[in-house]
Amino acid sequence: MKKIKYLIKHIFYMDYKSFLKAINRISKEIHKSKIFILIDIIKCVIKYQAGYVDYELFEMYKMTDEERKTVITGGKNTALIREYNNPEYIKYFNSKLKFNEKFNEYLNRDWLEIKDNFEEFQKFCNKHKEIVVKPDNASCGKGIEIIDTTRKDLKGLFKDLIKNNQILIEEKVVQCKELNNLYPYSINTIRVVTLKSNIVVALLRIGDKKNVVDNFNHGGLVCPINIETGRVEYPAVDKQKNTYQKHPLTKEKIIGLKIPKWEEIKKLCIEASKIIPEVGYIGWDVCVGENKPFFIEGNEYPGFDLYQLPAHRKDNIGLLPKFMEAINKDERNKK
Repeated sequence: MKKIKYLIKHIFYMDYKSFLKAINRISKEIHKSKIFILIDIIKCVIKYQAGYVDYELFEMYKMTDEERKTVITGGKNTALIREYNNPEYIKYFNSKLKFNEKFNEYLNRDWLEIKDNFEEFQKFCNKHKEIVVKPDNASCGKGIEIIDTTRKDLKGLFKDLIKNNQILIEEKVVQCKELNNLYPYSINTIRVVTLKSNIVVALLRIGDKKNVVDNFNHGGLVCPINIETGRVEYPAVDKQKNTYQKHPLTKEKIIGLKIPKWEEIKKLCIEASKIIPEVGYIGWDVCVGENKPFFIEGNEYPGFDLYQLPAHRKDNIGLLPKFMEAINKDERNKK
């Protein structure tokens, strides 16, 4: 029944123009008819809850049925969220302000909500010459800016930030030299995904093109981290599926990079994942600071599009088995 509902939802809400373009691209790539691809996509929607975006992104047209079963698709990711994330508690993650309040001890930086408090804002800017401004509930790096307050009229800036809903301001953080050398224009965060306090995925997100955010959907690169060793073993990939063994801008090596303070990062995320047990499936964005790791934010809807890109799959197998292992471990611990 759920699979039929997923199909009906896609029929009514699909972007048909983009859908047809995707079919054309895939047809040219694998030299099969558009009708064949259309039928195969419908099959994947019904059997694996994979929309056409998943089908193309994860190159499911190059996978056997057994391999397809292992992919965490959009539908399967949504099912995990419904199962493990209580809607009454996700406010602590979809609001950056509420996240900062709840996890303040793990932030390692000053921050301020601006409203009717210009004097506080002025003191904050006098203390921190560069600030990071963020909307409270935007995603994908939208609305995030780094501002040099010494070059601004503070009263005008204050009004503009409130007008643009950029009501969270933070001290600009400093990342460790290894990740700063890799790409210095943004904080290159570690995305650690926990499921019932088990780490199931770890990824390095890297900025590019002098953007000030590292988000994959905002021009950034991503590569998986070996959870046991903390090393990068695969090339970085961008949204267009280009792969990079070295950073395209800085030429620093990506493959073989050892993430500093790796055991501390894992301990931080596991500890924090227990604070709100009602939200059991979380994507943590971690900055590796000069002295210790700390959080940038947490996500109650982890971006599954980063998990199992073709260039990062071993034996063409997705990550669902790893997730099931964590779920089964949690069930055993309850007994």
